[in-house]
Amino acid sequence: MVNSNKLSKFGARATALLLAGTILSGVIGSAEAQRRQQPQRMAQPTRAAPEPVAEAAPVVPDTAPRIKTLRVEGTQRLEPETVLSYTKLRAGVPYTTESLDQAIRDVLSSDLIADVTIEGVETGNIVLRVRENPVINRVILEGNKRLKDEKITKEIKLAPRQMFTRTAVRADVARIVELYRRQGRFAATVEPKMVSLDQNRVDIVFEIREGPKSKVRQINIIGNEVFSDSKLRGEMVTKQSRITSIFSSNTSYDQDRLAYDQQKLRQFYLTEGYADFRVVSAVAELTPDKKDFIITYVVEEGPRYKFGPVTVDSDIRDFDDKALAARLPVKEGDWYNAKMVEDTVDSLSEAAGSRGYAFADVNPEFRRDREKLTMTINFNIAEAKRTYVERIDITGNTQTQDKVIRREMRLAEGDAFNTFLIKRSQDRINSLGYFQDKFEIEQKEGSSPDRVILTANVEEKSTGELTLSAGFSSLERFIFQGSIRQRNFRGKGQDLRLSADYSSYSKSVEVGFTEPYLFDQNIALGGTLFRRDYNSFNYVGSDRRTTYDQVSTGGQLVAGVPLTEYWTGSLRYSLTHDSVTLDEATFFTNGACDPLKAGRYLCEALGKRWTSAVGVSLIYDSLNSRLHPTAGQRLVVGGDFAGLGGDVKYLRARFDGDKYWNIGGGWVLSAGAEGGYIHSLEKSPGAGIDPVRLTDRFFLGEPQFRGFDIRGVGPRIERVGYTGTVAGGDQTLITDKNQIYSDAIGGRAYYLGKIELEIPLGAGAREMGIRPSIYVMAGANWGVTRPNKTAAFAQATDGSGNLLYNADGSPSLLPIQTPQYDSSGRPIYVVPSTDVTAPGALTTCSVGYSSTLGGACSGTSINTAYYVQTDPFLERFLGNSPKPRLSVGIGANWNSPFGPLRLDLAYAFLKQRGDDDKLFSFNVGTSF
Repeated sequence: MVNSNKLSKFGARATALLLAGTILSGVIGSAEAQRRQQPQRMAQPTRAAPEPVAEAAPVVPDTAPRIKTLRVEGTQRLEPETVLSYTKLRAGVPYTTESLDQAIRDVLSSDLIADVTIEGVETGNIVLRVRENPVINRVILEGNKRLKDEKITKEIKLAPRQMFTRTAVRADVARIVELYRRQGRFAATVEPKMVSLDQNRVDIVFEIREGPKSKVRQINIIGNEVFSDSKLRGEMVTKQSRITSIFSSNTSYDQDRLAYDQQKLRQFYLTEGYADFRVVSAVAELTPDKKDFIITYVVEEGPRYKFGPVTVDSDIRDFDDKALAARLPVKEGDWYNAKMVEDTVDSLSEAAGSRGYAFADVNPEFRRDREKLTMTINFNIAEAKRTYVERIDITGNTQTQDKVIRREMRLAEGDAFNTFLIKRSQDRINSLGYFQDKFEIEQKEGSSPDRVILTANVEEKSTGELTLSAGFSSLERFIFQGSIRQRNFRGKGQDLRLSADYSSYSKSVEVGFTEPYLFDQNIALGGTLFRRDYNSFNYVGSDRRTTYDQVSTGGQLVAGVPLTEYWTGSLRYSLTHDSVTLDEATFFTNGACDPLKAGRYLCEALGKRWTSAVGVSLIYDSLNSRLHPTAGQRLVVGGDFAGLGGDVKYLRARFDGDKYWNIGGGWVLSAGAEGGYIHSLEKSPGAGIDPVRLTDRFFLGEPQFRGFDIRGVGPRIERVGYTGTVAGGDQTLITDKNQIYSDAIGGRAYYLGKIELEIPLGAGAREMGIRPSIYVMAGANWGVTRPNKTAAFAQATDGSGNLLYNADGSPSLLPIQTPQYDSSGRPIYVVPSTDVTAPGALTTCSVGYSSTLGGACSGTSINTAYYVQTDPFLERFLGNSPKPRLSVGIGANWNSPFGPLRLDLAYAFLKQRGDDDKLFSFNVGTSF
């Protein structure tokens, strides 16, 4: 009997068995790497093994015995004829031991049979006794945490109810290992096991050891002499694994990134003038523990070149070759820079496009002089026909109407092609905020060489906003917000909004609507109705003390008309009713505002008034995006006149400007300035009273001026009390800032400037909406009239009428006694404490007592007038200076799941006496 035990043998077992020849043979290079102790090179893929040469069938002599009968036994799912089809054995054909061995090999190679034996060799009655490969019952994955089951099962071929084969197992092991390698886990191993079941079924178990993510331990560079290793590593995307880079995803090994880094090295050297630079080799070696890679680059820097003569040869007659060459940024004698050459090609292409040549071909021709080390360049502009816009196609807009997009296009069908206007159209469409970021207008050839088709392939994004949020702010404490807005209402570009805010600092409700193109004309018209409740406050220590309440109710109409491509004129009218009140229980005495409690400046601000104002603004806007600009500028200059009816008259002027520069690599530099001045058209009510009301003045501080508290910059009144007593002669001013009352009273003029640099982060941080920045800010608020002092405290005297002084020589001051009256103006008295009827009670009776104010008096007690005592204090007028305040800080915007978040850490380097600085601030749920 011939059997296949020497070829392959699977025993039926009830427990898991190791599949010999499958575990490591299916892992590409894995077994070899485990046996070898030197690093495994990963630079080049392993060359595929040659196909095995088919084994020739053995020659059977005619004298050999012949097969009398031939049958197959042991099949369950397969037909016997199927098994015989894989062999050369047939009834009546001669056979030898070699031909029977070959038949066994042929049957086993079919991957259908697990074991085969041949009986009846002596008699010629040949029986092939086979045991079929089992059927897979389940495929089980164990140990996989980094890759989910679904991810792996999509890649492997084995599945339930399929026939088990060793080849399929080896292939699936290789696929799983490859999945982990794509994740950078080169230490991952897969051990397949088989669990035998009844009815010739098996469970296949892949035991996975994922291992750590393979990091880049070291990057070696050989051959560099001009630039240091650290400088070149800084140009690469791949970074060495260090404690400082634990949050970086670029420290893991990636074969594609290795090739990209070679390109980055070439780009760097070419921008530095090394035109002959090349990367000789790049090798990545896996360390013996399979945890890390060591990457080694061998480079040849070559000599450094300078630009030789730079010329322009244009076949387009509209271009003056010499004039173009004179304006090129590339100059003879400068160090060669490939990036500058590319930029020059782009600028020449744009120049051709701005004159109507859409498909002008600019080809730089290089002549290298290796002896003089110069690079001569001739920019050849091939002849082209002036191009016209044949058609503008708009696709992808499922909600937005075509006209909303077309009205932002600066070109129309039939116009001469112009790259500048194409770029401007892209910026205007991007600024709408309705479509995907980085939208571009595609250009393709039209029906003839002088025609171009412009395609605006947009991808709509959500323009509806529903916000319900709660948060905590260092400025407003607890905040509750709700708003609903549709920036593209009915797909017509209309803006409809409704919002409500509530905090301990302010409450507001606002509804607004804007039509950007009234009657399809380039005229914007919008309106807003609002109600805003504002509580002004100050702090005494950590206690927050509300000063005055302001309730504003009104509306505004705004119309805007474009004057040029970038300039817009705006006209507005607003009508507002303001009511300023104080808490009567805290600040009133005898039914009137008490300056001793509230301050004269607050008592003067009380009242109700109407403000009817008309304003005009001139706006310049060339920003590439209104949401997150990276280039361009915006300037707004405007003025308002209040006095078109109403109770208030003034002139107010303001300006606000910002400029942005994209300085490359995701870095965005911006500079901004704003300021304003208000002039009253009314006469001053009296000496020491500013004609501009408190609520109409400018205030400066958080969140506008980072590094200072809310209303922390500008004119203010500080009320400082005394310690000690007159009798003790030790009255001294309080120095503890937490016990000093400080009220900002605003100014008639202000300015604020800032320079800010936005810091780029990785793709993950950008997707989360995190945008950190560093900045420096300077500003001031001033110009208000010095207020009158609230009170003058009398100096104490002794029994002889001599003035008393404290030990430090300062005068001893007496408190002010203010008599009290009831609501009808009757004096209030205090019943003596010795009285048996109502000792210490308040009454309107000068003699006797009444249980009700103004009631009939009974009794004989002699009462004394009731006074409220105000201890002496000193008022200081501070901060009324145009000298700049300066702060430097770092902050971050984050579109968090809890709403917009702004964090700032800013230090005030320059400030004036009385300014209130603040090192750290954060706001959640407020706009920024």
